[in-house]
Amino acid sequence: MKILFTGASSFTGYWFVKTLAAAGHEVICPLRGAPGHYDNVRKQRVGKLQPLCRQVPETSFGTEAFFKLICEGGAWDLLCHHATEAANYRSPDFDIQRALQNNTLNLRAVLAALKADGLKGVVLTGSVFENDEGAGEEPLRAFSGYGLSKGLTWQMFRYHCGEAHVPLGKFVIPNPFGPFEEPRFTGYLMRSWKDGKPAGVKTPDYVRDNIPVDLLAAVYAQFAGRVAESKTETLKINPSGYIEKQGDFAQRVAREARKRLGWECKLELARQEDFSEPLRRVNTDPAMPLVPGWNESAAWDAFVEFYSPKQP
Repeated sequence: MKILFTGASSFTGYWFVKTLAAAGHEVICPLRGAPGHYDNVRKQRVGKLQPLCRQVPETSFGTEAFFKLICEGGAWDLLCHHATEAANYRSPDFDIQRALQNNTLNLRAVLAALKADGLKGVVLTGSVFENDEGAGEEPLRAFSGYGLSKGLTWQMFRYHCGEAHVPLGKFVIPNPFGPFEEPRFTGYLMRSWKDGKPAGVKTPDYVRDNIPVDLLAAVYAQFAGRVAESKTETLKINPSGYIEKQGDFAQRVAREARKRLGWECKLELARQEDFSEPLRRVNTDPAMPLVPGWNESAAWDAFVEFYSPKQP
């Protein structure tokens, strides 16, 4: 397939594009930034993707440059809209309206232009942290303004794809982890242990859904194929990984790192007092049975190697 993929510089976007390209698809990746704009791990991801896809800088979704890419690109099979406005996503001041506008800019016209060139379907990325997703405490409210913006983005896509009679698939992401991730929970754990320090877990009682990113990407590539072949107007999948308390997941990471590196990997689990987020929020479709050839041990090998002493 010929795939127009937004958001390739992100952690999951990198893995999705890598997996789609490995499956033999032609992937064209419009990027928001100019050449040389990216730094740190995002720069590494963009660089590693260069041999695997065609990158088009300064081409945000729905802009004039985006329409130019559509018109010059010939026939398109699939739009994978993975890009999202996520700056300061944890802030109570997150601009929901601005995020929705950027996520859906000129959406109706984008769909019309792509459909004129043979578009077979759209895959939109969702989040388990948006409203009405996953399983957990009722009501399934959005975790944050960012989560709400993702839920509103879904509603906009569902409406406009329905009006255009374009099949739409929603791929809901839980908590991915793996090589080239952002410096969040698992990165904090590994860097603490690398420095010989114990790692503290402030919210060990939250039940979350952590999934190896290569497994998530394998399910994504399968799902993209289903959407392109679908005669149904709306599909959805909520791939799930390790569903457990965050304290138990931290223990899992410690075990896998300890046996590969010989580090102590000490943990300090706090008595949780902050329950401002839902106690449980997880996805509902176990991912491992969907990818029988996936190698769990190899995934942990790659994760640990990414944080091993030879890495910067």
